[in-house]
Amino acid sequence: MITLKAVNKSEAVRYLGGAGVQMNEAMERLLGECEAELLSCAAPKYLYSVIDLPCDEITMGSAVKKHLAGCQSAALFCATLGAQVDRLIRVYQIRDMARAVVLDSLASAAIEQACVMADEEIAAKLPGKYLTFRFSPGYGDYPLELQRIILQRLDAARKIGLTVSDSMLLTPAKSVTAVMGISDSPIEQKRRGCAVCSLGKTCKYRKSGEHCGL
Repeated sequence: MITLKAVNKSEAVRYLGGAGVQMNEAMERLLGECEAELLSCAAPKYLYSVIDLPCDEITMGSAVKKHLAGCQSAALFCATLGAQVDRLIRVYQIRDMARAVVLDSLASAAIEQACVMADEEIAAKLPGKYLTFRFSPGYGDYPLELQRIILQRLDAARKIGLTVSDSMLLTPAKSVTAVMGISDSPIEQKRRGCAVCSLGKTCKYRKSGEHCGL
C-alpha cells in the first residue's frame, strides 16, 4: 500500500522546463494548486510477482538479458496512478491547457515516486535479495509487446484496472510496466542511460542538450 502525500515539484519543473515553461510566482502558485488537485484524485497502486529465471517469455532481446545477467529470478511489476488522474488531465486539456500541462508534468513525477515507493516495499519483502532497477518494455530492444504479457501475468486489468491497447498504450496513461532482476548476491548497479531509454530519439532533455539524471 503506497500513499502520495506530496509530489516532487522539482522533478515536475524539469518536465516543464523541457516544454519551455518559465518559472515565476504565478507558475509556482499554479504548481501548488495543481499538486493539491492531483493528490486529491490519485490512487497509486502496484502489483508484482516473482518468477524464476531463465524465462524465455519475458527475456526477449539482448538488452533485458544483459540487465538480468547474474539474477536467479525476476519480479514482474506494474503501477498506476489510476483513471481519475487521466480524467482530470483530459478535462483541463479542454478548459485550460496551461493547467493541463502542469498537471501532466506533476503526474509524470508522481508515478515515478509511486514506483520508487513500491520498489522499497518489494525490497523489504525480499530480505537477503539484491534487486536491479526497473527495466521497462521499450528500453533498448525490449519489445513494447511485453507490456501485455506482464499485465496478463499480473492480472492487472482485474486487480487494478490497468490495461494496454493494441497500439501498446497503457490505460490509465500514468502507469508503468517493468521487470526487476533479483539476485542472491550483490549485482552491478548499471546506469540506465540514454542507450536503453525508449525516449532516446524524442527526449526533450536530449534535444536541449541536457540529461534526465538517470
